[in-house]
Amino acid sequence: MMEPTDGRRPGTEPRKHRRGVSLLPSILTVGNMFCGYACVLYAMRGHLEVAASLIGIAMILDMLDGRIARMTGTTSAFGVEFDSLADVISFGLAPAVLAFSWGLSELGRLGWAAGFIFVSAAAMRLARFNIQSAAPALHDKRYFVGMPSPPAAGVVAATIHAWPYPLTGRALASAALALTIVPALLMVSTIRFRSFKELDFGYGPRYRLALVILLIVVIYAQPEISLVVLAYGYLLSAFIGLAITRWRARREGLPPATSP
Repeated sequence: MMEPTDGRRPGTEPRKHRRGVSLLPSILTVGNMFCGYACVLYAMRGHLEVAASLIGIAMILDMLDGRIARMTGTTSAFGVEFDSLADVISFGLAPAVLAFSWGLSELGRLGWAAGFIFVSAAAMRLARFNIQSAAPALHDKRYFVGMPSPPAAGVVAATIHAWPYPLTGRALASAALALTIVPALLMVSTIRFRSFKELDFGYGPRYRLALVILLIVVIYAQPEISLVVLAYGYLLSAFIGLAITRWRARREGLPPATSP
């Protein structure tokens, strides 16, 4: 067997390539965590629109790191735990600080408590997701139990991105209280939310790619409106699905289905 002309041993380059690919998901996770950290800094300085946009970027990076890890076969227990810790920052702490800077600060101790409730709910939601991921055969992959933390943070970010002006007065600040408490309760609830990872439209990858491109164009053209519609549409979709399920069960004379 002839050795490479550049002096490398056989198998050296593939090993380096493999190591580089395995680091890519963790690099994206670090980017996700950095966006959460930067969101906190910008929110504390009053740059609410920029801070809200950083949560959106963190959501994109969070979607990419898991998909790339699965595509390249580089998933690991470390990656799962690292991703969850990063999500606590980007989708727990960062939205809470953003909401506090937007209006919760007007409520004094109640605002502090509401922000902490959101952070705690995000941490518990991620812990429950890790437990369920350890036993995938026991859970329906088509649904999440409780609202995932990225969409919950997306509700906060999309709302503030559409109206990046601080709320003054306790009356207006109550909107920030509802914006924080409602997603927090949904995260720790047992209401089922659809997982788009398992969603198949039946038209192949080209159709899905066309939908992604169309979604990007719509968001680019009208970011304030489209992001709010997407965020609240996903939040309401769980209740619409629950109502349809109970209506079908009642129509067929079966006992109504309950959330797992």
